[in-house]
Amino acid sequence: MAGERKVVKIFGTDDELADGLAKYTVDLSRKFVHQRSAFTVVLSGGYLIDKLRKLVDPPYACEVDWSKWHIFWVDERVVRKTDPDSNYKLAYDGFLSKVPIPPAQIYAINDNLDASGAADDYETRLKELVKSGVVEISPQTKFPRFDLMLLGMGPDGHLASLFPHHPLLKENKRWVTFITNSPKPPPVRITFTFPVIDASAYIAMVVAGSGEVDAVKKALEPENSTDLLPVQMVKLENGEFTWFLDKLAASKLQDFN
Repeated sequence: MAGERKVVKIFGTDDELADGLAKYTVDLSRKFVHQRSAFTVVLSGGYLIDKLRKLVDPPYACEVDWSKWHIFWVDERVVRKTDPDSNYKLAYDGFLSKVPIPPAQIYAINDNLDASGAADDYETRLKELVKSGVVEISPQTKFPRFDLMLLGMGPDGHLASLFPHHPLLKENKRWVTFITNSPKPPPVRITFTFPVIDASAYIAMVVAGSGEVDAVKKALEPENSTDLLPVQMVKLENGEFTWFLDKLAASKLQDFN
């Protein structure tokens, strides 16, 4: 990662992490709703959704203008929205069904299409939302600039569906593309590309437990190596990258313990 403002937050308990993430998200929601009457939020899957649980409870839920939220996915498995593997279903069951975000402002993929068609369709819809002013555009790169991406990371350092040594790491034209050979099942997915991630105003990377501890150490205390993890390849144009870690995830960090 180069060029972005980096912040590392380490929490002692799971509840403290969830509380810190809720406060951070609510503060950004207020900021962007005040600035432009909209808040564009990108979600990933995994245990991130559980860490957002405090958003739906007082005091945080009462401090949010949910009518101004717009929800997107950084990647999605090309399955039916009712499938247990669906990131949409995970987020809807765990979080979105409990808050009054207008359904038209929750942008799931078209699950009637194959991977290529779903990626094309999602990119087309994003371009329409840029044209209408819901999603901002980066003046430098002309890629969509989302207000907040709430992301997770795999043990191999992947984020979204951008995996180590995969050709999609070099994709720099498309906003949304697809993968049919994901090393992590299910194999067929769509994903935002690095230029879209790099255009974000804010990224929160949420990592908890021991599964990603080595990847966290490599990402935050890098040695001289040309073999970068995908998470290390994020280069925010003009934004802030905040790590939300619990003690286990941060346990191998020297600079923060």
